[in-house]
Amino acid sequence: MNQKRRFFMPEHEMFRDTVARFIGEEITPYHYQWEKNGMVPRELWRKAGRTGILLPSTPDRYGGGGGDFLHTIIVVEEIARALATGVTGFTTHSDIVAPYLLNFGSEHQKQRYLPGMAKGDIVASLAITEPGAGSDVKAIRTTAAKVQGGYVINGQKTFITNGFHADRVLVVAKTDPSAASRGISLFWVDTTTPGFSRGQLLDKVGQKAQDTVELFFEDMFVPEDEMLGEPNQGFGYLMKELVRERLMIAVRCATALETALQWTIDYTKQRRAFDKPLIDNQYLRFKLADIKTLAAATRAFVDGSVQQYLDGDLDAGGAAMAKLWASEATRAIDDLMQFHGGNGYMREYPIGRAYTDVRPNRIYGGTSEIMRELIARTL
Repeated sequence: MNQKRRFFMPEHEMFRDTVARFIGEEITPYHYQWEKNGMVPRELWRKAGRTGILLPSTPDRYGGGGGDFLHTIIVVEEIARALATGVTGFTTHSDIVAPYLLNFGSEHQKQRYLPGMAKGDIVASLAITEPGAGSDVKAIRTTAAKVQGGYVINGQKTFITNGFHADRVLVVAKTDPSAASRGISLFWVDTTTPGFSRGQLLDKVGQKAQDTVELFFEDMFVPEDEMLGEPNQGFGYLMKELVRERLMIAVRCATALETALQWTIDYTKQRRAFDKPLIDNQYLRFKLADIKTLAAATRAFVDGSVQQYLDGDLDAGGAAMAKLWASEATRAIDDLMQFHGGNGYMREYPIGRAYTDVRPNRIYGGTSEIMRELIARTL
């Protein structure tokens, strides 16, 4: 959108080139087939690890890239720009799960698992959502009962990103079901543990190459050292990390809208109707002007929120506003698809895939309705 983004340094742009090149060479040519398969190949994770795309902002003493949050932002943006939705799980793994280990895990857990995650030898996922509990985390029903030497977990999770490939799952469970949000704990679960099982790949409307499954836990014993952090403190941990997650979703949406707009501008300049380019139609041109303005406002808001985060000033209400604004702004992709006519409804055109693949951003990380509730509480 021709806005100078002053927080990126030359080393960030060099990293952006690396990420964009990796996506262009290792993902984009094969993505259509992976959509048919319902997931990307497991080896792609190791390739991403060797390239330095996984855990870019994790300290190098734990095997990460040693970068800052802006390196994370670059990975989010380049995946969104390429519509490489089959690997949105890279950021779930690197920049949602890994920070939980980094911020709340024991030194043993960090040393043992973060290097493998950085290499792509360990794929991680986060299991919060259940058939009867989504944005309302305190309503989860998965339990972890204390027994000698550890806990026994029973329950079910759904819509789990990276669930099929996952070697480790950060499971949110109730250790004190009577205490609501004050009885939630986190467990760093090995997926080879007896009692753990996965369902079939879920048949989603979009993001078809991103493996998403249900997970089941039946009398699954986990030792005490697989708890992450302190007992019954999980809800607080989740609330702290959701600021980062929601900001990342806002960044993804801002980039997706800008990219879809540019596709449409290019298309309407090339496509002709009634002996003139589509963009010469005043109504269409004015609608594009409105969407360009919306995209510019979204970018300014989101980048301002990124700067607040970098300064340590972004709170839960601010992250909720950024996510709400940016994800709702992507409603404009409906109009952009309309301007492609029948071609826009074909998945061979990126705008058709954007219409379905960008849509979940208004749902996960907390729905738009929940964001409004969180914002309202700050009034």
